[in-house]
Order: sequence, then C-alpha cells, then structure tokens
Amino acid sequence: MAAGIVTTDSAPFRGILDGRPAVVSEIALAARRLIFDVLPQTVEVVWPAQRSSGYGTGPKKNSEQFAWILPHAAHVALAFPYGAELDDPAGLLGGTGAKVRNVRLASLADVARFELRTLLEQAMRHRMPPPPTAVTVGD
Repeated sequence: MAAGIVTTDSAPFRGILDGRPAVVSEIALAARRLIFDVLPQTVEVVWPAQRSSGYGTGPKKNSEQFAWILPHAAHVALAFPYGAELDDPAGLLGGTGAKVRNVRLASLADVARFELRTLLEQAMRHRMPPPPTAVTVGD
C-alpha cells in the first residue's frame, strides 16, 4: 500500500486533483476548507497513488480519521468511515457498506449545505480520539 503524506500544506492535496475538471477541483478544495473550518487542527493525509485524502485527529485511516475526500471525474465523494452510525435526518449519506457512507458533492452549493457541516461535526466526535493540541514552546 502506498504511503500517505501527512500535511496541512495544500500542495500534495492539489496534486491529487491533477487532470480533474476545474469544477471538481473547486468542489474538492471547498470540501477541504470546510473540514479545516470544522476542526482547524485536522491532520490531513494525502494518498497520491489512491488520489484521495483523509482527515482526522491522527494519520491512522481506520481509527483516527472521520472523513475522506475522493475526487472523481464528475463529482467529489466525501466519505465517512463510520457513516452508517451517524444520524442523517437530511438523507445526505449514500452507500450500502457495513460502515462507510458518502455524500456525493456535485456543486459548491452541495458543500455549503448546513447539513453537511453538521455531519462533519458529528463524525469528528464519533469514535475519534481527541484532536491534537497546539504545542507551546518555551513555557
């Protein structure tokens, strides 16, 4: 399995958007901004070979991440590792897997939905270890 790049720099993320239509890149970047808005100290892991990225409280895909961004040719999938366990009254989540669910983002308006932010906030707290804290030097 290809190693991921742990980063907060957008350059590796922009690399997984190479060759995607401009609208898909815009949607993916907006979803990334939303995730960092929900949890500013998010740990981002970019998997160049898989053309995807994960977000959470640490780099471990299955135990420390609450969302994944997967840019496709015509849309962006925002996946939730424990999406089947989330409360989704707006019915945004799709998929039939035992655990993973995703939201199909086809426009910037999809990213701006309040219900999407609510899902991210819920996922961030569901089965996640505490977020990293800032390190203060010189105390």
